Amino acid sequence: MSGFEVLLLPAGWRFRTTPDTPLLLAAKAAGIRMPSSCRNGTCRSCLCQMRSGEVSYRIEWPGVASDEQAEGWILPCVAYAESDLEVHAPQAQRIGPEAAEPERRLLTGARRA
Repeated sequence: MSGFEVLLLPAGWRFRTTPDTPLLLAAKAAGIRMPSSCRNGTCRSCLCQMRSGEVSYRIEWPGVASDEQAEGWILPCVAYAESDLEVHAPQAQRIGPEAAEPERRLLTGARRA
């Protein structure tokens, strides 16, 4: 996939996104869950801080004040990457196969008494 790389901190997870995919959906496709609720930029449950890079919004009011935007705050549900990004999102969780690995071992390692 062409596009941009997103680095999620503090976990260090990386995923790729395209300019036409909101960050929240790109993360989900990569097996990463980020907090979300409304998915239209109003509830702010996905609010996180971009440390480097550029994003754009395709809605008139993305739910982030201009002073917050200047400090790097973004809403991944409606933010689109315009470059490679570094985003601080401590609430993100791995939901792909890597996250299920300990449970899988537990199930396959179970023994009858």
